[in-house]
Amino acid sequence: MLQLKSIGTPLVLALALMSLAGCEQAEKSAQQVIDQAAQSAKQAIDKTNDAAQQALNDVIGGEREKSAKPADGQDNAPGKTQDI
Repeated sequence: MLQLKSIGTPLVLALALMSLAGCEQAEKSAQQVIDQAAQSAKQAIDKTNDAAQQALNDVIGGEREKSAKPADGQDNAPGKTQDI
């Protein structure tokens, strides 16, 4: 019985250390997953922003092209243009 008690304490300590090491590894893995998710979200936001900017430029560019055309026979002489 004395042998069992003397082996029990180091065994419990060894198991505790192994579980802590396992927790550290799980924490590192979770952090990697979170970092990858954050990077994916950033890329999605960047792509959405680029698409929105392009759509806005297309709309503004289309309006500029329409307003740049002479209407009702007017010419686009330098003195007759209007800034927006």
